[in-house]
Amino acid sequence: MQDRKLIRRTKIRARIRKSAYGTVERPRLSIFRSNKEIYAQVIDDLNGHTIVAASSRETGVAKGNKVEQAAAVGKILGEKAKAAGVETVIFDRGGYLYHGRVKALADGARESGLKF
Repeated sequence: MQDRKLIRRTKIRARIRKSAYGTVERPRLSIFRSNKEIYAQVIDDLNGHTIVAASSRETGVAKGNKVEQAAAVGKILGEKAKAAGVETVIFDRGGYLYHGRVKALADGARESGLKF
């Protein structure tokens, strides 16, 4: 069962990454979601550098359910990105469906001023 899910997500992720390529002007916002935590980073694929990163393991992330934590991570990431001079990003949902924690993170990043 797990192998089929992993293969399916890998295929979806490859399909998304075909078109989502981060540059200096418009980097890629990449998400990784584990069972307990959520991680997000803004990546410049042209130079191969991570500009900013945030996760639910950081101090300052509000304790609550996982959706609330994801929204807090999105806000923190958006604030860090704005401080680093990033205005717009390309959203890479990493093969995950756009609902729940992924949507909450995206909404939190939009609230803090990121455009995508």
